[in-house]
Amino acid sequence: MKFIWGLLLFGLIAYLAICLLLYVMQSRLIFFPEMPGRQLEATPKAVNLDYEDVRVETEDGVSLHGWYIPAANAKITLLFCHGNAGNISHRLESIALFNSLGLNVLIFDYRGYGQSTGKISEAGFYQDAYTMWQVLTDKKGIEAENIVLFGRSLGAAITSQLATKVKAGGVILESAFTSVPGMGAKLYPLFPLRLLTRFQLNNVAHVQAIPSPLLVVHSEDDEIIPFAQGQAVYERAHEPKTFLRIRGGHNGGFIFSGRLYTGGVEAFLSKHFPDYESLN
Repeated sequence: MKFIWGLLLFGLIAYLAICLLLYVMQSRLIFFPEMPGRQLEATPKAVNLDYEDVRVETEDGVSLHGWYIPAANAKITLLFCHGNAGNISHRLESIALFNSLGLNVLIFDYRGYGQSTGKISEAGFYQDAYTMWQVLTDKKGIEAENIVLFGRSLGAAITSQLATKVKAGGVILESAFTSVPGMGAKLYPLFPLRLLTRFQLNNVAHVQAIPSPLLVVHSEDDEIIPFAQGQAVYERAHEPKTFLRIRGGHNGGFIFSGRLYTGGVEAFLSKHFPDYESLN
């Protein structure tokens, strides 16, 4: 009997230790600015695109770095919030794709990523996105109705929060999870992640307050964020909204899907941006 009680006690201690580890190490389990690295590996020049280096300071003194990539005769500008790993130099394929669709692109690294300073924080990410929104609206004088907010994976949660604070012409959320607690419950079902989670990044809450037209994009083959999570985000959103089902893995579905992806994005832009002109 003592052996059984000892075994149960050991199991309880081990369980609580793992819970503590999940709480303390949470940031390292979610955010990967060092993978594959914080150094910029290339610039848009590598895909034959001209660009403007953007450096701006947030209200709390963090220096953000990004690129503004213009498209010829573009009337619509896309504000790009990327995923949880790497930096803007690892998104050149996406930049080139959106440029080919006739969109100016402003992409940036969050605090703690790439050449941006500061420490990772959820509130800080939201402030970073709003700061870049101000770059477009205040510094570049772009009208809000001519801006489409775009976020992929982690960036979807940052974009959806920004979209509750500003009235953009449209919002695109790609590979979106419901929330960090919701995603954590899927990955670690034996642990009380909803109690342990210090980050929320709650797409399902955000989308209920988005006033702009919304496009939710998700691959049925996504091996990281289940397709059902993208569907749940879409279901909680208000009209007008569109769901685009694509194919391929989490990191390459937009390439693998080809015309299915680009055609869906073009259809959304054509419907909600009267001045949009596709180059295809």
